Amino acid sequence: MLSLFSYCPSSDRTIPSDRLAAGTPSPHYWAEGPIIPISHRADAPIINKHLEVALLSKYGGIVELCSCFLPPQLFFGHWRAEYLKYKDPRQPLNVRINDLLSRMTLAEKIGQMSQIERVNASFDVMQKYFIGSVLSGGGSVPSPRASVETWVNMVNEIQRGSLSTRLGIPMIYGIDAVHGHNNVYRATVFPHNIGLGLQGKSFYMDPALVKKIGAATALEVRATGIPYVFAPCIAVCRDPRWGRCYESYSEDPKIVQEMTEIIPGLQGDIPANSPKGVPYVAGKTKVAACSKHYVGDGGTYMGINENNTIISQHGLLSIHMPPYYNAVIKGVSTVMVSYSSWNGVKMHANHYLVTDFLKNKLRFRGFVISDWQGLDRITSPPHADYPYSIKLGILAGIDMVMIPYSYTEFITDLTNLVQNNTIPMSRIDDAVRRILRVKFTMGLFENPFADLSLSDQLGKQEHRDLAREAVRKSLVLLKNGKYSEKPLLPLPKRAGKILVAGSHADNLGYQCGGGQSLGKD
Repeated sequence: MLSLFSYCPSSDRTIPSDRLAAGTPSPHYWAEGPIIPISHRADAPIINKHLEVALLSKYGGIVELCSCFLPPQLFFGHWRAEYLKYKDPRQPLNVRINDLLSRMTLAEKIGQMSQIERVNASFDVMQKYFIGSVLSGGGSVPSPRASVETWVNMVNEIQRGSLSTRLGIPMIYGIDAVHGHNNVYRATVFPHNIGLGLQGKSFYMDPALVKKIGAATALEVRATGIPYVFAPCIAVCRDPRWGRCYESYSEDPKIVQEMTEIIPGLQGDIPANSPKGVPYVAGKTKVAACSKHYVGDGGTYMGINENNTIISQHGLLSIHMPPYYNAVIKGVSTVMVSYSSWNGVKMHANHYLVTDFLKNKLRFRGFVISDWQGLDRITSPPHADYPYSIKLGILAGIDMVMIPYSYTEFITDLTNLVQNNTIPMSRIDDAVRRILRVKFTMGLFENPFADLSLSDQLGKQEHRDLAREAVRKSLVLLKNGKYSEKPLLPLPKRAGKILVAGSHADNLGYQCGGGQSLGKD
């Protein structure tokens, strides 16, 4: 069978000649076979100013339409063209997922379950190990004070490695954006959750403002080419001694529930007819969100970080779980598991809460992701028995593992656990199905590459004005002078010199709060 294909260097798709002649381009075909390399580039002769063809092997077997009506005499070779349902956005979501899953090898599935740090994510690594996700850890940036263009180029280069694989499954890039796009230079920084939640104790009670902050954050994150954020934190902090209390909106679960309105700000409003629990991302100006840290991270003994939350099931479900009810209903795409334990059982190994409750009872259909080296910390000391930790974590229901460095060890160990039947293939398939569902839902297969069209959104004046509004509404005056009858504020307009003292007086990082890298390397 003779089929003709054309290539466009802007992306990576395949079109058969019968579609070209019909004038209905459709990038849903896989091609195999030899072809004459004809190109506009300097390494090949010019044949037609509108058309070009590239050697398939150079792009991992995927080519795309540039124009149509190719002269048949320019091509020769024996081709097999197969219709790929998973590449057709007109197909129902589950049809696409099932079609792609049925084509995947064990290596490709485990690759999808792997999230690695960007410093490891070379083109070759993405291609060889079929890596499903990449992240920037705290302060991990492509260069000091990196520009929007630098971020976009980095993300796209990593994506090219993913698209060069046999099935061309795009990777999903994630980053912390817990109070604005806080890892990126010149991004708008919003008040921490503890400040935003204070509105619930005041006159304002303004979840709508939090939703606007989510929308602004999504635009700034997308401006840098990133489609996934590890936010919001919906912990219910019950002990102010917890060092991450600033990440919690409130000690009151009802206020935290109200503040989950940031999720539709980040992702978009879920359609009225959408099934509950199914992830939703509205388009290229929105990002996939991640509710964290599931569950009970704000209730640990004496507020000790990553410690044990000692509480009855009734207490857990009535205090720490309610925000997750709202998050799932609002279509949150992912949930991150907590380092902490519940009554002595590590959350990363808690099958009851991750699988039985979150996935089955709440019917959450997105994917569950570990925290940074979360599986390592199942044992004490961390990484003492990595195969054992992987077994407990994956069987508990974790779908994607934030490795982030020892990815070859993770892939080897998980492969062995599946091959010796310690972990059933059904568990692997469930994990990959959930990951693919999120990727399809957010349109990654149709729009895998970022561009600079949103570059003006980073640090936009409207976003800074919104941040000022949030600051005004969240300020709390704890004490006004030594004596109530002689208040210190407001200051007289003709006041003399004012001394601002202390370590925070002239330090932007301290003033912005925790989780702030200010774009430094």
